[in-house]
Amino acid sequence: MNVLSILDLSKKDIEEILDLAMEMKRGNEKRKFLNDKNVAMIFEKQSTRTRVSFEVAMRQLGGYAIYLNKNDLQLGRGESIQDTAKVLSRYVDGIIVRTFEHETVEEMAKYSSVPVINALTNLEHPCQSLADLFTIKEFKGDLKGLKLVWIGDVNNVCNSLILISSLFGINISIGSPRDYGPSRYILDKLDGHIKYYNDPYKAAEDADIIYTDVWVSMGNEDEKDKREIDFKEFQVNQKLLSHAKKDAIVMHCLPAIRGKEITSDVMDGKNSVIFDQAENRLHTQKALLAKVIR
Repeated sequence: MNVLSILDLSKKDIEEILDLAMEMKRGNEKRKFLNDKNVAMIFEKQSTRTRVSFEVAMRQLGGYAIYLNKNDLQLGRGESIQDTAKVLSRYVDGIIVRTFEHETVEEMAKYSSVPVINALTNLEHPCQSLADLFTIKEFKGDLKGLKLVWIGDVNNVCNSLILISSLFGINISIGSPRDYGPSRYILDKLDGHIKYYNDPYKAAEDADIIYTDVWVSMGNEDEKDKREIDFKEFQVNQKLLSHAKKDAIVMHCLPAIRGKEITSDVMDGKNSVIFDQAENRLHTQKALLAKVIR
């Protein structure tokens, strides 16, 4: 099984992953599911949480992760993705790819004979959305009917979050400037069932979950000045949080630029579950690996 999009997993698959992750987090499940298994981790983008959580996950499951940035591989000298995938498949039991173009992970999966997991592309971040859903369930219980509000740039994290939320009956509202709304990729898959606002305060009304991310994602650095102007009014702060429900949780996939997309008082406040969310990357990825790697 390849996991290139969150939609490569069925609702039942995701429920099984979340249930196993919870048992792992509680310490009730300690089996070495991947004893003596090896995965190759190809990372073209920088990483803190994804890299560390996958490496620790493999070790705790009894396996081993080999970290490879593009310059470590012959990919950096022009070897094809096709040839790289075919060779690595002879050595390892799975391939984890964190890259820019989504087509890269698709091509890796096309030629690999072992499972390929998308650890982030410009289009989707399925591993993050698993941890997000786990966190929401952990703090909110029943998922159906919850209102999740995304404030800011509709990016790869938002794409996967929208798709996984649609499977579980979570209502999505987006507060974003004009020209930064949902992509055709998302709208085609959901038939447009997203509420979109150019006013962040209207979007945040009665929210159960407020979620934000950086205004300048990796690869958009040349747009930094423009984006900081465009998103200036779309900051998650106490004023915006006051429009949500009193028990709303605040989420951020990290890294955060404090004082830009989110203020420190909200990030460190009583509504924040941001660091629980970061921890949950480990538990959900352990469960994902246990399901996917054979």
